[in-house]
Amino acid sequence: MEMNREKLRTNKADASSESAYHCSACHDDEEWGSSSRGRAKSRSLSASPALGSTKEFRRTRSLHGPCPVTTFGPKACMLQNPKTIMHIQDPASQRLTWNKPPKSVLVIKKIRDASLLQPFKELCVYLTEANNMIVYVEKKVLEDPAIANDDNFGPVKKKFCTFREDYDDISNQIDFIICLGGDGTLLYASSLFQGSVPPVMAFHLGSLGFLTPFNFENFQSQVTQVIEGNAALVLRSRLKVRVVKENREKTTIQNGIEENGVVSTNLEKEVGKQIMQYQVLNEVVVDRGPSSYLSNVDVFLDGHLITTVQGDGVIVSTPTGSTAYAAAAGASMIHPNVPAIMITPICPHSLSFRPIVVPAGVELKIMLSPDARNTAWVSFDGRKRQEICHGDSISITTSCYPLPSICFRDPVSDWFESLAECLHWNVRKKQNNFTVEE
Repeated sequence: MEMNREKLRTNKADASSESAYHCSACHDDEEWGSSSRGRAKSRSLSASPALGSTKEFRRTRSLHGPCPVTTFGPKACMLQNPKTIMHIQDPASQRLTWNKPPKSVLVIKKIRDASLLQPFKELCVYLTEANNMIVYVEKKVLEDPAIANDDNFGPVKKKFCTFREDYDDISNQIDFIICLGGDGTLLYASSLFQGSVPPVMAFHLGSLGFLTPFNFENFQSQVTQVIEGNAALVLRSRLKVRVVKENREKTTIQNGIEENGVVSTNLEKEVGKQIMQYQVLNEVVVDRGPSSYLSNVDVFLDGHLITTVQGDGVIVSTPTGSTAYAAAAGASMIHPNVPAIMITPICPHSLSFRPIVVPAGVELKIMLSPDARNTAWVSFDGRKRQEICHGDSISITTSCYPLPSICFRDPVSDWFESLAECLHWNVRKKQNNFTVEE
């Protein structure tokens, strides 16, 4: 009789463990059943579910894909954490889809490059006339004399919507982005969106082109595929950076924008403090600036001091930024789908200080050491460079708003092709084989 009762309790426990539960990491938006132990299903780029899939699978609000299964065996499970910001996802399941057909596109062109004028005109004519789309262009792009004095391009130019960086908010008006230029255009596109970023299609018309997989020769068919939702995505994680500075000088706000270009809504005023926030795609670089002394900064991880950097500085980068400045400083190159943050010293005054990789969910904090001889300087993707003094701090963690970059083939093939073509990774003369006589 006791054995039967024990079996009944066991069966009930097993049944309850296999029943659907809510994932608190996804704000109770995801419901999993016993069938969730297989591969996670592909997800839409947006937060709302695709048509016909609501009964089987509910989309999570996280932009990093579905939650993984958190049960291990019949009885073990992971403690649910509502602060989870990144989930592991099969790269093959990252496909672009639209809830509604896209109507507006932001075209970003490299400034002061005459070779891009003709591709820019061809693309804009195709978008406005063939696809009847609303094209957004930065105002300073249209001020180029070659564009302003072109009478044939005048009727097309009148249909454009223009904006100014740091003055006009276009975050809720753009369906997707097309970049013409090098890797810098993609970094610039990222800086324009401090929240959710539309899908980015980048054409290789610059010098390096590591982040720009598309060639412009067949742009009509490639753009059409993206508009129809037939493309793979790689979600490039960004860093959310919070800079807290002592209020040493007075700043003025005009039209809701500060003099340093930071939107006033991103500022929080504390007593004697000035707080700024940035979204960074490549890296945050802290260096010694013009000083001849070594930089001396303390690095904290989740509130614990892990090391003091003595050298020329330190790089905190995303996997996307691992192939940029971090690679030049001796760090490993990491695929963008890997959830991680890299800490790379710049010319450290220590033989044992090697680059490290930490989980994406940690929070890093960088401050000047109390006995530092000089101040430090910080830049974000090479922009917004500013001085860091004693009492200032830089907090860095993984942002919940990645940059969805549209792939030419798939996330893995594009990455290795960029390594081979742009960085000549593992390129060498092959060794001759032995002949039969030898």
